[in-house]
Amino acid sequence: MQMPPDIARLAEAVVTALTAEGLTISTAESCTGGLIAGALTSVAGSSAVVYGGFVTYANEAKIAMVGVPFGLLRAHGAVSKEVAMAMAEGALAAAGTHLGVAVTGVAGPVAAARKSPWASSTSRWPAATRPGTCGRRSILPGRASRSGMRASSRR
Repeated sequence: MQMPPDIARLAEAVVTALTAEGLTISTAESCTGGLIAGALTSVAGSSAVVYGGFVTYANEAKIAMVGVPFGLLRAHGAVSKEVAMAMAEGALAAAGTHLGVAVTGVAGPVAAARKSPWASSTSRWPAATRPGTCGRRSILPGRASRSGMRASSRR
């Protein structure tokens, strides 16, 4: 699969900045299924800064791979700021990198079928850690597809 040019440019900019600062990064991805790590590792020389990524699509994977507490998932749901931050902190701890980045969200017809509060929108919550954790929420109008969510993450 060929990387869209704007994603390739962004990934190259991230790898260049990390290299210049001597920093490393790991990812914990749910709805993007590893696409962030894939974009970063498509850049020549990225092995110096990219440790790797955890694809934590299922809640069980979030618990097992990056240590998201079950109680946090139960209390807030997988598509929440709290879980996204726990995923980023878990990636950071598991990989031992300088930065941990996470994304979780919902897209497509499953949300509507479950009558999810997210059914009319697509949401993603990236979070980065070290020395602290921050989060960002984006909501797309209407029922966006996974490809729409991925496209919006370029903005």
